[in-house]
Amino acid sequence: MAKAYLQITLKINASEREAATKVYTTYKQPFLSGISGAVSKELLVRDEDVQVLHGFNSDADAKAYLKSDLFNNDVVVGLKDLLQADPEIRIYSTS
Repeated sequence: MAKAYLQITLKINASEREAATKVYTTYKQPFLSGISGAVSKELLVRDEDVQVLHGFNSDADAKAYLKSDLFNNDVVVGLKDLLQADPEIRIYSTS
């Protein structure tokens, strides 16, 4: 069970959400199998934005992911041309 969540909210035009979904799908398994402490990853598509909710064993694992090569060199690069604004990034801890 996740002990921390990383929520990334992305402002992406409706016409480009399919491309954003492809980025999510491409990197979901590498995230789950290669990122320390990763336990889940879900895509939430809403009318106003797209959210990706990542589950981790700890908030330290979530913070480390934000500094990882997978996040910075693959995910960020894959999404950069789709974003209408800077992503909103939040980390939540559970008890």
